[in-house]
Amino acid sequence: MLIADLKDIDKSKIDIYLEKLLDWLVDKAFDIGIALVFIFLGTKLVKLLIKMLKRSFTKAGMESSVLGFLISLIKGALYAVVFIMAAAIMGFQVTSLVTILGTASLAIGLALQGSLANFAGGVLILLMKPFRVGDYIIENDKGCEGEVVSIDIFYTKLKTYDNKIVVIPNGNITANSLINLTAESVRKLDITVGVAYDSDIRLVKTVLDGIIKANEYYEESEEANVFVSSFGESAIIMGVRFYVKTENYWQAKWDVTEQIKLEFDRNNISIPYNQLEVKVTHSNDE
Repeated sequence: MLIADLKDIDKSKIDIYLEKLLDWLVDKAFDIGIALVFIFLGTKLVKLLIKMLKRSFTKAGMESSVLGFLISLIKGALYAVVFIMAAAIMGFQVTSLVTILGTASLAIGLALQGSLANFAGGVLILLMKPFRVGDYIIENDKGCEGEVVSIDIFYTKLKTYDNKIVVIPNGNITANSLINLTAESVRKLDITVGVAYDSDIRLVKTVLDGIIKANEYYEESEEANVFVSSFGESAIIMGVRFYVKTENYWQAKWDVTEQIKLEFDRNNISIPYNQLEVKVTHSNDE
């Protein structure tokens, strides 16, 4: 008997809930219809905006991995706005929901402060473009250098000259200065060499100028300089400056350095070097 009464009570409660739900649906039918139309149009608009943003990011040369992440983030935010506004149209109080979401976002942001700094750094790198994939950079915080192989959301990867991969947080890169060695199409090559004080400076300059002009990587459209840089303790320091294409920088440096030694030997121009004289004396007792 008691079980039957409980069933009747439960049944009556369910009926009451259903009746209330039905009454609410009838009362809000117009608002629900407007909200559904709003959701339909809103999702169409979001898709259009996402398509336009994706096209813009692609034209800007954004990395595919970063592009996908940003598009997903923007899409989620836009859909959230659409459904929150639809809920407001149906009469729901969305202020408390927005407050809860804001509090949760703040808590997550504080917990992931370092990661968010790296994420913000990645966004800044993509927008400001201080370097691109393929550039050779030197990061001045830890002195890491190498060719940029990827710019991810949180980290940038460099490949060193000896084929190692260096992973640097984006926050560190944007918080410190860096040198982009390949940002320009040409670079100035600067070489110094010492010659003996009794050398003929005019001959030395003529030889050095000929080495530059004969080098296959020399950019004739740019100015070249051969000059006396300074006077050292045991040598006159000669300076050589000329431009080469960025991709030929190291090969040009090696070639010119080798040719300087060969041409100096051919023209009897000596390159002084430190020498240590050891004198051995014998005492009279021996």
